[in-house]
Amino acid sequence: MVCLGNICRSPLAEGILQQKVKGAGLDWKVDSAGTGNYHTGEAPHHSSQKVAKLNGIDISLQKCRQFLAEDMLRFDKIYVMDSDNYNEVKRISGKLWDEKKTALLMNEQYPGQNMNVPDPWYGTEKDFHLVFDMLDKVCAAVIKKYSTQHG
Repeated sequence: MVCLGNICRSPLAEGILQQKVKGAGLDWKVDSAGTGNYHTGEAPHHSSQKVAKLNGIDISLQKCRQFLAEDMLRFDKIYVMDSDNYNEVKRISGKLWDEKKTALLMNEQYPGQNMNVPDPWYGTEKDFHLVFDMLDKVCAAVIKKYSTQHG
């Protein structure tokens, strides 16, 4: 899961997907990163933590990190929150770029619509709740898609 700073959207997506993976009894490694290095080593945004906690998910121990080219080799799927993140992941990946592994997350729920997950950074807590709800629904679609494909 990749967004810009790895403090709002991608930590929420990581926490939500981890919870759904565990609930489905799947053996997946879920991680998140940002295309920028602005918040490396920091915990997720306090509003992301609060909204996650209100929904029974603790993301307080996550630490922000920057996306690395090697992540393209380490992970089977790289989901990005918006088209700017997609372009940055492509740039950072360089020779390791793999278009088949990289996708806009919302395309799992709305195929081909190339919808962005809005960044709640400059918004209010309400925006964090809206983003959580979007991510919760799309992560359920991811679980359904891949658990069906792989038994």
